[in-house]
Amino acid sequence: MARKYFGTDGVRGLVGEYPITPDFAMKLGFAAGKVLAAKEARKNGEHAGVLIGKDTRVSGYMLEAALVAGFTAAGVDVFLTGPLPTPGVAYLTRALRLSAGVVISASHNPYHDNGIKFFSAGGKKLPDEVELAIEAAIDEQQQCVGSRELGKAKRVDDAAGRYIEFCKSTFPNDLDLRGLKLVVDCAHGAAYHIAPHVFHELGAEVVTIGAQPNGFNINEEVGATHTDALRRAVLAEGADYGIALDGDGDRLMMIDRDGSLIDGDMLLYVLARHRQDKGRLGGGVAGTLMTNLGVENALKARGIGFGRAKVGDRYVLEMLQENGWQVGGEGSGHLLCLDAHTTGDGIVSALQVLTAIQESGRTLGDFCKELTLSTQVLKNVRIARGFDCNGNEAIKVAVAEAEAAMGSDGRVLLRPSGTEPVVRVMVEHADSATARQWAEKIAGIVTQEAQA
Repeated sequence: MARKYFGTDGVRGLVGEYPITPDFAMKLGFAAGKVLAAKEARKNGEHAGVLIGKDTRVSGYMLEAALVAGFTAAGVDVFLTGPLPTPGVAYLTRALRLSAGVVISASHNPYHDNGIKFFSAGGKKLPDEVELAIEAAIDEQQQCVGSRELGKAKRVDDAAGRYIEFCKSTFPNDLDLRGLKLVVDCAHGAAYHIAPHVFHELGAEVVTIGAQPNGFNINEEVGATHTDALRRAVLAEGADYGIALDGDGDRLMMIDRDGSLIDGDMLLYVLARHRQDKGRLGGGVAGTLMTNLGVENALKARGIGFGRAKVGDRYVLEMLQENGWQVGGEGSGHLLCLDAHTTGDGIVSALQVLTAIQESGRTLGDFCKELTLSTQVLKNVRIARGFDCNGNEAIKVAVAEAEAAMGSDGRVLLRPSGTEPVVRVMVEHADSATARQWAEKIAGIVTQEAQA
């Protein structure tokens, strides 16, 4: 069935425009509450319970209040954490044995966007059938339960402390971070009062930036999507590494001591390489259609299986679960280590990378010397809605010509956007001039055919 409200990562949009409005949020809370209450029949008449966390956007207050009204009107108890990273909500939902977790966040987007996404009782993304049931319930007549059946709302006062301890528990007991100086960029987001404590309590000297949220500055020139501030801080402080999170704390980028950016693709290789050395890789590695070809080649050279999922951490997780693998991720910094957490977690991923550094005695630079990354050239081509770029004969001929010319040293990817009338043309090759040449040629043919 086609989804009406849910995208690949919940409901998201511009605040004040449908569906990111208080009236829709209340309907969504009520619908989700009814579905979960029916699904989670409790003993002794106990209510189903949901956890609600949020990032630091000013609109979080409004959406939180509306969701609470909807859930309690449906007879569901609500537990509120205040600002907490998305993976922290996933963890506490599982730890508190609740029916579901809800995150109010638009991740790496600016403050004027927001979103609502759900986790299952096990701390994983909701199954498709549950999301579809919630969508159906939104459009039904909604009737508040009787006063005796109303849900209650309460604060989880120790949410931050619980999550800090969980993150620390994913780092080996026989290791510490003493002797390391880290700059931690919290993106003025949900991890501002969490991440610095985690790394400090494990022994690192911590310099913090991006930890003064005011409701409007989340992700603004800081964090995993804007790493220049972190690079400057690492060099100015003479730090060993920089750690950049995004607004909801599920992405990770790192800066090496020389100021070079270590992106999600490179970090994925570090994690896989070290786990293989320690005999705990647990199968292959899942990337996406956009994962750098150099990473795939380096993994295969070490005998590590590699698969490409559709773009999106949801699809990486699905591939990991289908194959029984543990490690996967995206170049954007979504990294999954299923032996440590059920979902992508920027803090936990950083700790896994620091584990590799501390156990091996190697630096990030040492690990990354083994990688020869290809140049990826991306061109966005506007098209008419409904234009089938992958079914067009002229485009297929151009792609085949490029692939034949580049051989195993390059690849071509045409990916229609799911949100706008755009085709993303990506050409990858070890030689940057070759990649640019073919990207421009194919993009030109796509433009020509789309306008024909």
